[in-house]
This record gives sequence, structure tokens and C-alpha cells, in this order.
Amino acid sequence: MKELRWNPLLRTYTIVAANRQNRPNLPKGWCPFCPSSGQVPENFTVHKHDNDFPCMSQDPMGTMAVSDPFFKAMQSYGKCEVILYSPEHDITFPELSVAHIEELVRLWKERFEELRQDDNIKYIFPFENRGEAVGVTIHHPHGQLYAYPFVPLKLKTELDSCKDFHTEHGHCLFCEMNTAEQKAKVRIITENDSFVSYLPYFTDYPFGAFIVSKQHLGNFAEFEEKHIHDLAVILKNLTGAFDCIYDKPFPYMMCIHQTPVNTVEYADSDTYFHFHIEFYPPLRSETAIKYYASSEMGAWAAANTMAVEESVQIIRKALEKFMN
Repeated sequence: MKELRWNPLLRTYTIVAANRQNRPNLPKGWCPFCPSSGQVPENFTVHKHDNDFPCMSQDPMGTMAVSDPFFKAMQSYGKCEVILYSPEHDITFPELSVAHIEELVRLWKERFEELRQDDNIKYIFPFENRGEAVGVTIHHPHGQLYAYPFVPLKLKTELDSCKDFHTEHGHCLFCEMNTAEQKAKVRIITENDSFVSYLPYFTDYPFGAFIVSKQHLGNFAEFEEKHIHDLAVILKNLTGAFDCIYDKPFPYMMCIHQTPVNTVEYADSDTYFHFHIEFYPPLRSETAIKYYASSEMGAWAAANTMAVEESVQIIRKALEKFMN
């Protein structure tokens, strides 16, 4: 059974997807994403694979009947895709060449441009869960993409904050944030012509880096080849730095935020919202996890266990190690 159930307290939807209980969990001796599995092409660089256990689909089933009209639901319309980064099972993201990562960025752009043609889709969200610490069930290098029939609450909150800031100040909140971080310098990790990566002043994870476009880009459709190349470079370097912090694969959640599609409410979001990537790495030390516990989950009152002015020094040294 799959449906979207309305939460009137938060004014957003909860995705119910009972079918995902049956998805594989770290299978031994077999990988559905390797070419030898017969589930994906024999030859590919990067590849879009429709999720075998989707929580949304473009051919959704109906909703469960309820006796009281207080309870509201809608069909789980949308799309869930797996984005394979490589045919090689054991390769890591920073081990990919820049040219290879450029192909990945082009695939993200291609999927955005295709999925936004569906008027029922309102938000396109590429992401990656890396490592068992964040719930990975298959180790083959891959990310995912969800296309929602609504704008998810966190994105809606960011969009509304940016819209209010633009109304009050007449310019973009992300441009202001970039300028402030570049002026302060203390939290910058790395940058190139098109993107800057830093640990934001307010981030809630010790290594919770952002990658933010310097130009006023809203989504992948606005990327030119220069942007594709520069994003590939900064992604390789940042993920490489992560792996050099403790000299082992570094778990993280990577979340790509861009402008919504097919919405009246945010039709003008390209004027006040910026393409950016948010990383949520759960390690606070080599062996300890920074859990999102009761305060964070129950009250949305985040607590960072390190001052980012300290943790940025660790990741800068790790970046030097990776690049040398």
C-alpha cells in the first residue's frame, strides 16, 4: 500500500510505502546494480534505473478508505529513480575522474529537464545516502532521485525564508550568505569559478558542508558546460577531503536543493533562490556518531557538537592531503 497522508500539524505529507519493507539489505555475493546482475546495462558510465521499490510512481494506486473526513490522503504520484555512478562496484565517488563526474551532473540535468515536463511533479530532489551509518542497503556507488507531487517541508521553509529576505532587502539570501562567508574566510573549504564550499556559520553537523553556486543559478536546467565542470571538480575534492578526515570512507547524506517546478506559489523562485548542495555527515569523531535525537527530531532544535571554526581546520587539512 502506498499513499501520501496529510499531516495538519506540519502542513505537509507523510509518504506511506509499505512495499519498501521488502527491499534488499546489504545482499552478500550479489549486487543488482552491477552489470553482471542482468538488472542494468552491460556497459554504462552513469545510468538512471527506475527504483524497484518506489514510494511514489507515475501510475499510483488509490488511497485507503477512511471513515472520518478529518483524515486526508492523496495518491502517491511521483517518481523514484536510482542514479548509478559507475559500473564498478567498489569504486568511491572521489576516485571517479572529473570527466566521469561531469557525466553524472549531465544525467542529473537530463532527469530534471525530463521530469519537470510532468505537470503533476512539483519538486525534483537528487540525493545520496552513503554508508551504513545513514542506512545504506546496497554498497554499489549510487544516489537516488525523488520527484514529489508537493514541495517538501524543509525546501518550502528554505524557499519562504529566501522569499521573505528578498522582499525585505531586495536581493538574494544565498548571495548575502556567500558574501558574508567569503568575507569572513574562516569557514571556507574550497571554491572555484562557479561554486564555493563552506561550513555555514549555523550548520548543525560538525562537517555539514554546503556547496553553493556563485552565480544566480536556480536549477540544473540553467547549467552550462562550465558549471557542469566546476561542480564535478568541487564534488570530487570535497568528498575526497571527507574520506581523508579519518582515512576511511566517510558516511554522509548529500541533498541537492534547487527551485521547484510547476508551482504557482514559487513561480518566481528563480529570483530569490539558489542552487546548492547540503551535506549531512553523521560522524563527530572517528568512531562516534552525532545522532539526530529528541531535541533535533522532536523540536527541530539542532545542536552541533563542534564549533565549525574548529572542524573546518580538520577538513581543510584533509583536502590538502587528498589533493597531494
